[in-house]
Amino acid sequence: MNVAYGIVAGLLALFYLYGGGVKMVRSREQLRPMMAWVDSAPMPAVRAIGLLEVLGAIGLILPPLTGIAPWLALAAAIGFAILQVGATRVHLARGDRQIALNLTLLLAAAVTIWLATTWM
Repeated sequence: MNVAYGIVAGLLALFYLYGGGVKMVRSREQLRPMMAWVDSAPMPAVRAIGLLEVLGAIGLILPPLTGIAPWLALAAAIGFAILQVGATRVHLARGDRQIALNLTLLLAAAVTIWLATTWM
């Protein structure tokens, strides 16, 4: 199970490190082609979401590797599942029906939660 967790959590962490990092450093105009929702959100909120994504990605990987507070990995995975439920709601509320990525990330977070609970 540790190998499976490492693979799924590693891929999830890579996605969120990239996505969160982009949200933290790019301007609204640079984000708009990838994330149309940034027009309806204040930039401090976009930056905060990016920071939470980066911290969550670190939380998925670092605690299991170090053995220090491994429950943080489970908390990070739960946080990502909640984030994707919210993201899906935002997309649907804006009339955007392209939620396949959100549902895929929700599924990956759910698998990560399941894998984390089996080895804890």
